[in-house]
Amino acid sequence: MTLRIHALLHNHINILGSIEHWIKRNGHKLTLTQFAEDLVEDNALPDQDSFDWLIVMGGPMGVYDTDKFPWLKVEKQFITEAIEAGKTVIGMCLGAQLLAEGLGANVGKIDIKEIGWTQLTLTEPGVHHPLLKGVPHQFITFHWHGDGFGLPSGATPLAASKYWPNQGFIHQTNKHKQLGSWLIGWQCHFEVTPISLQTMINEGKGISEQDIKQYPKTVQSPASILENIAQFAADNNAYFDTILDNLVSSYKVKNES
Repeated sequence: MTLRIHALLHNHINILGSIEHWIKRNGHKLTLTQFAEDLVEDNALPDQDSFDWLIVMGGPMGVYDTDKFPWLKVEKQFITEAIEAGKTVIGMCLGAQLLAEGLGANVGKIDIKEIGWTQLTLTEPGVHHPLLKGVPHQFITFHWHGDGFGLPSGATPLAASKYWPNQGFIHQTNKHKQLGSWLIGWQCHFEVTPISLQTMINEGKGISEQDIKQYPKTVQSPASILENIAQFAADNNAYFDTILDNLVSSYKVKNES
């Protein structure tokens, strides 16, 4: 099965990373909408009928920054339309927050920041969820956020860290159940590669000494982040490849039955 995948990017730093490698390796078709931090006009978005999956990536803005980034309003409407159409929607970091908000959950600043490699533990429903088959019950993954989402009504919580409980969720509306499609959001960045993470650190908003001092247990220095990047990134990419493979299998079985 060849999937038509459309991705929403919010800057040149939070890229698809390993997700793009997975898409190309499996022969799927990829199209992009590239927003920009300084964009003042709405970007063109495709027709809902032109893609099967929507992937919404991260970015430095918040879901509440619509005055500063007016295109967020258009993007939110587009995500809502994708949900209503029964598309598989995958959200990463900001993308997960936009998806959660589109499902009616509260999203905003939280009382911590998580920047660096953090251990996640799957919830009991997460451990037994078929889309997470093959993913360890505990694993180290990369975070860069100071906002968080509440759990959308009816959604299944997938994972938690020691310092923030809502790290992932999955949901199906009745239409998604009919189509074998899913709505899944992750606060973390499974997709980072050594190159993309180095770019995030070098060209992003930066990790301030103030944040490191204020949140010593959850904000790591750039040197600490980069110390084990090769192994951690490879593991993260493999875990998310597994999740994507499981999503395809579920979608394929339903659409071929």
